[in-house]
Amino acid sequence: MRSYLDFEKHIAELDGKIDELQALGTTGEAVEIEDEVGRLRRKAHDAIVELYEKLTPWQKTLVARHPSRPHFCDYISELFTEFDELAGDRKFGDDAAIVGGFARFRGEPVLVMGHERGSDTESRLKHNFGMARPEGYRKAVRLMELANRFGLPIITLVDTAGAYPGIGAEERGQAEAIARSTEACLNLTVPNVSIIIGEGGSGGAIAIATANNVQMLEHSVYSVISPEGAASILWRDSARAADAATNLKITAQDLLRLGIIDGVITEPLGGAHRAPDVAVQSVGEAIQNALGDLSGMDGTAIRQHRRDKFLAIGRSIPT
Repeated sequence: MRSYLDFEKHIAELDGKIDELQALGTTGEAVEIEDEVGRLRRKAHDAIVELYEKLTPWQKTLVARHPSRPHFCDYISELFTEFDELAGDRKFGDDAAIVGGFARFRGEPVLVMGHERGSDTESRLKHNFGMARPEGYRKAVRLMELANRFGLPIITLVDTAGAYPGIGAEERGQAEAIARSTEACLNLTVPNVSIIIGEGGSGGAIAIATANNVQMLEHSVYSVISPEGAASILWRDSARAADAATNLKITAQDLLRLGIIDGVITEPLGGAHRAPDVAVQSVGEAIQNALGDLSGMDGTAIRQHRRDKFLAIGRSIPT
């Protein structure tokens, strides 16, 4: 069943009319019905093109959060083979919000990990909606250190509203765990590539996205705080989330212009949720190209490249 966002009501109406006509089946007026269906499909296509060419930052945020966008597990099943999940931080427990393990990417061994939000009520609760606790980030550090020891490239897929802010997480050292994970990313002597596939929220995202190459899907967002959170702090009014989204510069296009990320991956028309397989394959091509660009560098150069990249952020702001 298709799911539409609030600003897609016109498209939903057109698709509904198409479904109604197709449900009429074959009648004596089948040719006329088919002609009308074709006309409506062209109209719906044009409406999507016009709408998605002018999405506001807030609308892009809603697209990035769409429940039908491909999730981490979808990318694993389509892009990777021989995936062997590793669990636990060897200190407290396992956190299902971050999933990771060794796999093969187009025949080459890699470590892949990322946030999993879940696709239904049961899986969302299991994965805590992709919001990791300290044990999730400590697991990430453990896996990255293993990959570094064996000389394996690291691929991370980011999709989280942020680290889990619960009391238990804070008691177990959430801030320290995020900082250690970010530090582990910076110290790697193997190439790491990170893709923001949906929502990249705060330190919960950057903890595994401090990479040599960071790219975003076209309609994903990446920010230090959610638009709702920023609106609540700045204006004491979460209803001004759209204003906050615009001022935060959280879209892939803004972040590429500001030099925060290295590339934008084109999504299928109307967003990744409309053609998940196409979006997944586009991400695969981006990962392969990024790893190829880093393949000729030794460990010292890879680490220096990553550090220089992040030190340069903010030193020259384009007008």
